[in-house]
Amino acid sequence: MIQNKISAHRFLTVAHVFLITISNILVQYPFELFGFHTTWGAFTYPFIFILTDLTTRLSNARTARRIIFLSMIPGLLISYFIASSIEILGSLSWNSFFALHYMPLRVALGCFVAYVIGQFMDIFIFQRLRKSSSWWVAPALSTTIGNIIDTLLFFTIAFYHSTHPFLNQHWPEIAIVDVCFKITISLIAFVPIYGCVLHFFSIKYRNKVMAL
Repeated sequence: MIQNKISAHRFLTVAHVFLITISNILVQYPFELFGFHTTWGAFTYPFIFILTDLTTRLSNARTARRIIFLSMIPGLLISYFIASSIEILGSLSWNSFFALHYMPLRVALGCFVAYVIGQFMDIFIFQRLRKSSSWWVAPALSTTIGNIIDTLLFFTIAFYHSTHPFLNQHWPEIAIVDVCFKITISLIAFVPIYGCVLHFFSIKYRNKVMAL
């Protein structure tokens, strides 16, 4: 039983680090959708909020916070080094590899601050609403508010007066469009997935109780 919990916590921590890293890389690649500027990171980052909500629901808030603490430093470092490596691909050298890369550093720091505050806010709101009679209220509201706080913090820290000309000019528009896409994607796709996973574990738990 304890071994299963440790394995689950390791999986969730690795999943958080992976999603942080891939989202930090994808957020640096803007594109236009329906005439609005957004980034590819809008399609991956909402997964983190659903993972956190599931962890809080199936275990407790303390476990969810522990996973966030275990994920934030590796997520920060891996994101920075991968983004820096991509930035210097055209001019590989020892000096360029060990030099401080301003843009990836701002992205990594922005993600670090936004991730910690956004996730803790998500857990706080989820805990207040988890006893609601409707299962979807807690994940829907906590994910929505968490995404808004996370996105606005991240884009302000990462791209305000940025050295990236396009992102420096368009970051407020991209931030607003990004948060709208994240909320839409979360409510249409990820919250229903959350419901399916929760239903699966509820059936599994009920069957285990009946077998005793």
